[in-house]
Amino acid sequence: MKKTLVATTSVALLAAAGLTGCSSSGGNAGDTGTSGPVTITYSNFISNGGNEQNLTKIVDAFEKANPNITVKVTTSAYADYFTKLQTDLAAGTQSDVFDVDAGSFANIQANGVLAPLKGVDDAAYRQSVLDSYKVEGTQYGLPTSFSNVVLFYNKDLFDKAGVAYPTADWTWSDEMAAAKKLTDKKAGVWGDYQPVTYNEYYKAVQQAGGTFLSADGKSAAFDSDAGKAAADWIAGKSGTVMPSAADGAGTADFDTNLFKAGKLAMWHTGIWMISLVGDLPFGWDIAVEPGDTQKASATFSNAVVVSESSAHKAAAQKFAEYLSSSKEMVQVRLDAGWELPAISDDAQLKPYLEKTPPANRQAVFDSLEHIATAPQLGANSQKIQDAVTNALGEIAAGRTTTEKAVPTLAKQVDALLK
Repeated sequence: MKKTLVATTSVALLAAAGLTGCSSSGGNAGDTGTSGPVTITYSNFISNGGNEQNLTKIVDAFEKANPNITVKVTTSAYADYFTKLQTDLAAGTQSDVFDVDAGSFANIQANGVLAPLKGVDDAAYRQSVLDSYKVEGTQYGLPTSFSNVVLFYNKDLFDKAGVAYPTADWTWSDEMAAAKKLTDKKAGVWGDYQPVTYNEYYKAVQQAGGTFLSADGKSAAFDSDAGKAAADWIAGKSGTVMPSAADGAGTADFDTNLFKAGKLAMWHTGIWMISLVGDLPFGWDIAVEPGDTQKASATFSNAVVVSESSAHKAAAQKFAEYLSSSKEMVQVRLDAGWELPAISDDAQLKPYLEKTPPANRQAVFDSLEHIATAPQLGANSQKIQDAVTNALGEIAAGRTTTEKAVPTLAKQVDALLK
């Protein structure tokens, strides 16, 4: 699931392309329907790296249920996928159906290469995730999977310190109060860990009631009380209740190893770590991340879209709906442990919810009620992210202050947005 975190690279590639779309399937851009045999193409990155056979199971089931539709699949590594997509979109050779993610969707859609999806059963999906692929009331993509960030916590450390477990009502102040009581530097125990990075910052700004960018997306908006509170919240924990860079934070797997060693009480990280953590010699669970003035959870998702130039839009959308909401797809994903589908039916997700640890898997879905929307940063996305991470690192190291760093950073971001 970590692959969704680097989606902004794809935004820069596609923004630079100046996309134009031609016909990808031959014939006109109309719809030949599904009454006769048709073949549609599907390019993806979601199955790369071990889930190719699982995707084949879903495609086979779809073709069995729809004998007049054949699906030709092309799979690419995530690192290469968007470069290839850029080339295909520029040449008009894109597949009828293809993968996007939350980071790339807005830029691709803005170039007019996606077909509006009509008659979608909205009730089949988690509304907040589905809405990530909607523009001005029109659906252009269907979410196939999601992952999000929650608060992991070590129950044994909480019990030892006599601190109540995190609840859905917790705020930053509750988390900080608990972190101070749980931190025992002499014993090598830290109360909290949250990466000092852009991804955490834009989310924290929203948790503090602000926004990273202005409403029109053309300027930085975090030079505000909310933006400064977010910087203080993330960077200010470093070296106090949370290990600093000098303590090793930020090195490969530092946080994972610290939590698994029973030396970390609270840990802000993604649900992809659930399977990597697994059974441990102490009790642990998860909760929805605390907010300041409001909740806002970082959610990363993948989706399928239909090419505007497809000659078989009806068949393509039918496959897109199957790939994102069918019972067969859900079963394959749950059996394989292959990311979570963004469906709304908790009954289908019961096997996942009942599996332990952690006991409170419902927190994964409760976090979707308040999504921290990822800013659309354009062609200089990576440079903006790096600037934010670097500024936070300087604050955390004590080499500058939030009051000085945030206004300076806002000017940097403004320049990069132009």
